[in-house]
Amino acid sequence: MSTTALPVVPLHLGDLHAYEQLLVLLLAFGPFAVLGVVVAVLRRRDLAAEDETADAAAVDGADEAGSRSPGTARTQHAGSTLAPAEPGEPQRDR
Repeated sequence: MSTTALPVVPLHLGDLHAYEQLLVLLLAFGPFAVLGVVVAVLRRRDLAAEDETADAAAVDGADEAGSRSPGTARTQHAGSTLAPAEPGEPQRDR
């Protein structure tokens, strides 16, 4: 029985130059860095839009609350599924 050795292919072809190392790092981690920047920018934009909506609602709510007696102003958090209730009534689902 004879055994034949398979040819060995070197997987490491030597040291990389500095620019090649930089290129490898950019290719490996660059997409994640870009994704992080995109997520941060979109999150900041969404929070700014949410603040503008809340400010506009607060101004509208202040106008409405001024016409009612104090203590009857309704507050509702963003994402709430409960409909605001009049004083003395329990809140109900929309």
